[in-house]
Amino acid sequence: MKIAVTGKGGVGKTTFAATLARLYAAEGRPVLAADVDPDANLGLALGFDEETLDSIVPISKMRKLVEERTGATAGNQFYHLNPKVDDIPDKYGKVCNGVRLLVLGTVETGGGGCVCPEHNNLVLRREDVVILDMEAGLEHLGRGTTEGVDAFIVVIEPGARSVQTYKNVKRLAKDLGITQVKVVANKVRNEEDEEFIRNKIPAEDLLGMIHYNVEVMDADRQGKSPYDFSETVTSEIRKIKEKIDNESSL
Repeated sequence: MKIAVTGKGGVGKTTFAATLARLYAAEGRPVLAADVDPDANLGLALGFDEETLDSIVPISKMRKLVEERTGATAGNQFYHLNPKVDDIPDKYGKVCNGVRLLVLGTVETGGGGCVCPEHNNLVLRREDVVILDMEAGLEHLGRGTTEGVDAFIVVIEPGARSVQTYKNVKRLAKDLGITQVKVVANKVRNEEDEEFIRNKIPAEDLLGMIHYNVEVMDADRQGKSPYDFSETVTSEIRKIKEKIDNESSL
């Protein structure tokens, strides 16, 4: 199962992606969590300590490795379409709480352009549960970074702009051949917010809601994983996970 978690900046997609990864790991499933956001902070949400995270070099910054695997250099703008990358998660990933974290960063060749095949092969060649915490916005859809995933999960807030992001993701995902675009509503405050979400999101696309909870903010302030800090939020995401597991298409 390969899921790309996306959404506008600040909606809580990293909190959701990290907690979902922790829940699968708690079942003994092999889990690869890939941080594709240039502003990488998935590691803290998974429970890594800052010292370990500071030692991680994003794959995109391993210039020698990128050149060796892709054939792309400053003087050569052509790259291998199918570079060998299946060993990278095991070699360069770090494990905490049963989740293997791989920080991808923004991959460039010769000073410009994205080496999207690297991302795709990392996803396609894994038998693990793969959860990608995508960068905010829609640019990654245009680059094709998420081709090969089974589904998008769009994390939204109860607001018109977030709903518009979901609609845009659904439209662009179709161009990538990805028909499964689901929604998780986060920071839901009250029944009015719940009604807004249900009126705007088709029932078949809505996986569930996560209610606004100051414990998530407290966990972030202390550099802790929400999974270890808020049983309420973890329980809500566990219910969403159960719905994901029951979706045969995922």
